[in-house]
Amino acid sequence: MTAGEKSIRLYQEAQQYMPGGVNSPVRAFKSVGLNPLFISRAQGSRVYDVDGKEYLDYVCSWGPLILGHAHPQVVEAVAQAAAHGTSYGAPCEQEVELARRICEAFPSIDKVRMVNSGTEATMSAIRVARAFTERNKILKFEGCYHGHGDSFLIKAGSGLMTAGVPTSPGIPEGTASQTLVARFNDLGSVERLFAEQGDEIAAVIVEPAAGNMGLVLPEPDFLPGLRNITENYGSLLIFDEVITGFRVGYGGYQNLVGIEPDLTCLGKVIGGGLPVGAYGGRQEIMDLVAPQGPVYQAGTLSGNPLAMAAGNMTLDILARTDVYDEIGELGTALEEQLRDRLANQPVKLAFNRLGSMFSWFFTDCKVRDYDSVMTADTERYKAFFASMLEQGISLPPSPFEVCFISAAHNINDIELTVKAVSSFLERAG
Repeated sequence: MTAGEKSIRLYQEAQQYMPGGVNSPVRAFKSVGLNPLFISRAQGSRVYDVDGKEYLDYVCSWGPLILGHAHPQVVEAVAQAAAHGTSYGAPCEQEVELARRICEAFPSIDKVRMVNSGTEATMSAIRVARAFTERNKILKFEGCYHGHGDSFLIKAGSGLMTAGVPTSPGIPEGTASQTLVARFNDLGSVERLFAEQGDEIAAVIVEPAAGNMGLVLPEPDFLPGLRNITENYGSLLIFDEVITGFRVGYGGYQNLVGIEPDLTCLGKVIGGGLPVGAYGGRQEIMDLVAPQGPVYQAGTLSGNPLAMAAGNMTLDILARTDVYDEIGELGTALEEQLRDRLANQPVKLAFNRLGSMFSWFFTDCKVRDYDSVMTADTERYKAFFASMLEQGISLPPSPFEVCFISAAHNINDIELTVKAVSSFLERAG
């Protein structure tokens, strides 16, 4: 199913006024070789494009819509907040309530600062970590994405993972030299970098379950190992839970594995679909943030009453209902039915899942790190994406993104999805 006439016309016009015709690169559909769909509305588990076509949606605005599109209680909460004003540039009661909910949900968070995006959260957390440790270098992992801050748009240098090099023009070499890159799920690569430069490393930042090279789960010893290494060297451990926070359970992935990082970055779900982010951690670290301490960070729209209202309503529903059990059961059903269908198929499809999050990779190896992710057949994904779209199912327009199940999905949606996958595999085989 190609984009309809109105979507094509809008995209042509958009390219006159916006770089690439979009406000975020993946939306341009370049990874899948198609024209992007322009969405006019969404409800529950469906989105509808400007040409009136309906799609079963597994993008869910890249994760925050855990309750589904336009959940009536969230919409009502936003409408009520908007009736009292859309922005104050001053404190409001809703931000205190959301901060309390976050601190109660995360044992590792004593205090939290609201921002407007996951990128703001990670950039700010790094700044605080550098101030607290009085060190400059950070260590990240190949394949993990922490927003578009200069320190994060770095790939590994030559040889064993060492100082990074910029992956985007406009990043100074001096900034890139302060970022070290190790291999996800490879503690040895981390230990070697710390042995060489441990007294210069302010923090390790990691997605505890990687969600930006597709979904890649940590090996059992990986996160405990990072905790031990950082403690031994006096560095901070930062968990980027922008995707996993309140998505894998009430709280974050850290609660599932029993590991407390020094700082945590959040976003997505805590805004209920509106722009928001947050970073928080131990009191002694967070007390460095202005106006309590000297580390400056500010934002006119931070704690915006609309985003706070949406976030509070979303977390309230998650706390008092069985949403996590329900969407987890749908995830299990999808995985089990897919494995049955894949058993005798010549086309190899690896399937990684964590609760309501999942990714598929066209490869015959176990996907556990960046190198194995890179074995996936991206041309096959292009055909897969087009086939699924033709059958009315919207997936991320990139082979290296995560799909999400919401509370608005049901078992019929899962069966429809399995049928569509099976149809593609039969034709592809």
